[in-house]
Amino acid sequence: MARDSADNAGMGQLKRTFGVFQLVMLSVGATLGTGILVILGDAVPKAGPAVWIAFVIAGITALLSAVSYAEMAGMVPVAGSSYSYSYVTLGEGIAWICGWCLVLEYAVSAAAVAVGAGAYVNQTLEIFGLSLPDYLSSGAADGGLVNLPALLVVILATFLLVRGARESAVANTVMVIIKIAILVFFVIVAFTAFDSGNFEPLLPMGIAGVSGAASMVFFSYIGFDAASTAGEEAKNPQRDLPRAILIAMALVTAIYVLVAVAAVGARNWEWFGESEAALVQIVSEITGQPWLAFFFALASVVAIVSVVLTVLYGQTRILLSMARDGLIPRFFGKVSSETHTPVVGTLVTGSVVAVTAALIPLGQLAEATSIGTLFAFALVGVSVIYLRRTQPDAPRTFRVPLYPAVPLLGIAACLYLMFNLAGVTWVVFGIWMLIGALVYLAYGRRHSRLGGLAEVDYKAEHSLK
Repeated sequence: MARDSADNAGMGQLKRTFGVFQLVMLSVGATLGTGILVILGDAVPKAGPAVWIAFVIAGITALLSAVSYAEMAGMVPVAGSSYSYSYVTLGEGIAWICGWCLVLEYAVSAAAVAVGAGAYVNQTLEIFGLSLPDYLSSGAADGGLVNLPALLVVILATFLLVRGARESAVANTVMVIIKIAILVFFVIVAFTAFDSGNFEPLLPMGIAGVSGAASMVFFSYIGFDAASTAGEEAKNPQRDLPRAILIAMALVTAIYVLVAVAAVGARNWEWFGESEAALVQIVSEITGQPWLAFFFALASVVAIVSVVLTVLYGQTRILLSMARDGLIPRFFGKVSSETHTPVVGTLVTGSVVAVTAALIPLGQLAEATSIGTLFAFALVGVSVIYLRRTQPDAPRTFRVPLYPAVPLLGIAACLYLMFNLAGVTWVVFGIWMLIGALVYLAYGRRHSRLGGLAEVDYKAEHSLK
């Protein structure tokens, strides 16, 4: 793996430009905003006032996986995230399954977040008495024609990524600062109308409701592993990747819980079922100032662009790693000598995500994303345990505390949330995995670089020493 990352199988090299700050911003950019700005309105009716507990449960699950990611990121500092970790520990077949799940995680989640932009664009226009017609604000499955805001958000993010990693990082940092500022502003405004009575009863839908909401809002945490996809663009990946992952997780979880508590404190939980852009509507109703609601809604769209940008970035780097290993067409791994980015792969990925976002509803996308994410996270925990047993002396810049309890708990928590997802989500997941198996048998196995190696090279490929 180290050899392949050095020359990218002759397809051009990525450029090391990211320090720990940029890596933290990458993870925060991919994570912060998704659950609060897009999913909160759907999660509150499931969990009631205990929605903040759902965020805590999902956050603990993500944290258990995050520490496993931190150990693996320090050991395998290459692009590809959990796909690459599975590749060097569990073999090509399991790595393909993980990579296929990551496509579901990253590409579909980028589409899901972009879909949420439509509600905020309409909320912004309504301040001026305007709105997009239904046929331009939702896909055919929701009675419209095309979700134009979602389409434009993905196109903008794709354009920024094609220009270069450094330029994308600068744009993302600016957008992250903006969205942290608007969420802090929201908390301040919401607490001026805080009513503790809104938290009674705390569990109107029971524990099952909280568990179901936790499975849904886990979608909000998928971006913390975005830093691990930047292993080949980090200046000091062994040191900085673990730090960035853990710092981002702590920051995002704290903000999510604080905003959820403030939102429910400001409005009764039953109110959320009637609002598509809950936070901006709360700001508008409490302040009574249309211009404040306008800037909040506009900043929310910027925040959503940031999530789409960084999630698309992660997807293109995972596909680059899979292409380098011969499992998908080489153009996904071809790096431009001018921009040091996989231009063709980015354009193809962005086009597919744009069409998906323009046509498919948010709810279906969010739950499909969660199940793929949870499966990939569980595999990272398995990878940590496997390497501790098979290569105990391999250098590690970060070690999972309380081993093996933490990775085992992480695996169990992921499986628990998976089993709380709807039956139709499992059907979609099963179909997706079946398609993946067919693609692997038809293309991946025939073009695999690993399959063509001699036994001695195969062993070298899987060694971290």
